[in-house]
Amino acid sequence: MNCPVAIRIQEDDFDIAREIAVLTKSRTDIGAVVSFSGICRADEDSSDIAALTLEHYPGMAEEEIKRHVDEAMSRWPLNGVSVIHRVGRFMPGQNIVLVLTASQHRRAAFEAAEFLMDYLKTSAPFWKKEESATGTGWVEAHARDDEAAARWTKS
Repeated sequence: MNCPVAIRIQEDDFDIAREIAVLTKSRTDIGAVVSFSGICRADEDSSDIAALTLEHYPGMAEEEIKRHVDEAMSRWPLNGVSVIHRVGRFMPGQNIVLVLTASQHRRAAFEAAEFLMDYLKTSAPFWKKEESATGTGWVEAHARDDEAAARWTKS
């Protein structure tokens, strides 16, 4: 069977169960689906967050995500991938990102999902602005995210 890929950037929320059902409908070759959902936190490094605004570079963001999905499909035997990234203003507790990876076996699905999230955190052209009681500011990249993504670099 083929490997369907869905990549969406949207303002609207997503329903994780619905997205899994769409990915697996009428499929008998899928033995594992791994899901990662990123949620807006109420704090970051001991600072309270009132809201988070995510912006992206339309067209480029989708292309960058597709590039990493293609790489994941070349590394692991995947039977389906969905990546949904929301943009706009979020309150703590709201969904931001969903990555679904499907494969015959769990290991490939887990590793591919982790790979995609590590690269979404470091390479996809999204910008975050945090609002707190002390003001607003753009979020800088974290070394811990770069270190996580570096694990996947081919030697």
